[in-house]
Parts: sequence; C-alpha cells; structure tokens
Amino acid sequence: MRIGEICTREVVHCERDDSVALVAQLMRDHHVGDVIVVERKEGKRIPVGIVTDRDLVVEVLAQGISPDGLAAKDLMSGELVAAKEDETVYDAVWRMRNKGIRRLPVVGADQSLVGVLSADDVTEFLAEELTGVARIVPRQLKQEGAARRPLQR
Repeated sequence: MRIGEICTREVVHCERDDSVALVAQLMRDHHVGDVIVVERKEGKRIPVGIVTDRDLVVEVLAQGISPDGLAAKDLMSGELVAAKEDETVYDAVWRMRNKGIRRLPVVGADQSLVGVLSADDVTEFLAEELTGVARIVPRQLKQEGAARRPLQR
C-alpha cells in the first residue's frame, strides 16, 4: 500500500511568519495536533517545517515563554522529514521509527504538499490488515464445510 492512499489529504498549514497564536488557533479550529509550515513557490505549497501541539507545550508553555512575538519558524525543527506519496507504508513506518516522529508530511513528485501521514493513519491501516488476516480461518472453515461431502464407505 502506498502512503498516498492512506494519508490525510486535508492538511492544515501556515507560513513561516504566522504567529504561534494563529498556529494554536488553527490546531483548535481543525482539531489537529500539527500544522505544516509551507513556503509558496509558483503557486505550490512546499513544506518546510512542522509545528506540533507538543512543540507548543514543551517549547513555549512549559518554559513560561510568552507566545507573543513568536512565529511558526521559531518552533519548527531544523530538518523536515517528508515522504513521497508513492512510498510504501512500510518505508514510511521505518522512517518515522528511525527519526522518532509521529507525523510525516507527504509530497507529490513536484515536492508540493499533498497530505500528512500520522501514526494514527498507520495504526488504522494495520488494524484493517490484521482484521483481514483474522477472518481467514473462519472463512476457510466455512468454505471447507460447504465443499466437503461425507465419505462413502
């Protein structure tokens, strides 16, 4: 399965200079835990960073820092880890695990933002796969029972 098939396509985004207060408001309004920071190039949204609810809590609130005057660029990490939409779920999980991240911006062939893959998206996909596996044995038994005729002696 490709991540472009299971990622969330409706991505909440902002720009580097947008205020931290706006970022928090976007999270609240859209019920999300992250906002992708984008740069506009030739009409495309190119992801350059991410701000998470954890960033807001750990970097600002827990340290008693006033969010006034802070922008998204002040909270986004140095290196953005993203994935192409045609990558497999398993490659994305490997990358997320190795980098210790729960959310992965997803880009198209032109590097523009097309979605975001979260650990929740992966969990839902894998749960569906495991449910399918769990249904094999009961179905096999049912088909076997219907197909077998009693032996004649």
